Amino acid sequence: MRRLANGRIRVDVLAEAGPRIVRVALAGPDANLLAETPDAGWDTPHGRYDLIGGHRLWFAPEVPDRVAIPDGRGLRLDETGDGLLLVGRPDPGTGVVRSIEVCLEPGRAAVRLRHELRNSGVRPIELAPWPITQLPLGGVVLMPEDTAATGHDVRPNRMLALWPYSSWDDPRLQPGDGLLLVRAAAGRRLKVGHRNTAGWVAYLRRGIVLIRRFVPAPDRPYPDLGCTVETYCDDRFVEVETLGPLTSLEPGEVAVHEERWDVCRVPEGPGADPRSVAEAIRAGAIAA
Repeated sequence: MRRLANGRIRVDVLAEAGPRIVRVALAGPDANLLAETPDAGWDTPHGRYDLIGGHRLWFAPEVPDRVAIPDGRGLRLDETGDGLLLVGRPDPGTGVVRSIEVCLEPGRAAVRLRHELRNSGVRPIELAPWPITQLPLGGVVLMPEDTAATGHDVRPNRMLALWPYSSWDDPRLQPGDGLLLVRAAAGRRLKVGHRNTAGWVAYLRRGIVLIRRFVPAPDRPYPDLGCTVETYCDDRFVEVETLGPLTSLEPGEVAVHEERWDVCRVPEGPGADPRSVAEAIRAGAIAA
């Protein structure tokens, strides 16, 4: 295990497996903001895949036997000027090399992440970067949408995708004008996605909000019916997922997806309501 800390936030990464981020916590005795699932996993043609918890890098479109590649060994960990670079082994079959660079912003509870997929194989591959963050239940996912506009426009500007095992009647799914909420409570499997052009998604739990910021590319194609953000919830954890655009990588080429994470305390009272928090994020009133 290796740790980055700046007096405001600390981040733990695995030193020999992954690339994986397994802990994010504010300074002091605060608990891990990420889920811990050390006993979860499944068998694959390449061996046992351990879910572990925390933050990982996959790539879409999802083909289980090519993305759930066991990563329990072979990590290269390099120190950079202000952080750590985690580089995994080439995946069998595709030759994709996954890496995550983690840097803390001085004096702020903020993390910068650079996710990279490199084609070290001999054939082109089409993929989209797909960073996935596992989080504990008990909070709510904030997924911003455009609000209804006045006037008459003949083209749609919002979409919501449901996976086959998801139900429109699931009470955890709460669409609303300008904001889609997913309550992270234990239950049957639920996965939804949308075309998020706001460039952020957040998870609010116990007075702390984790904001993941990214730069969408609305003019480029995305997997999963055009989703740029997805969330999955079951009886143990919730996942918040961002996606980059689909890219055809020739051998030696890379696809990059960058994010900034802000971790902020939310004052108690009416301002802690999810919709109020979302409005404050939009207005720039919440920042690390």
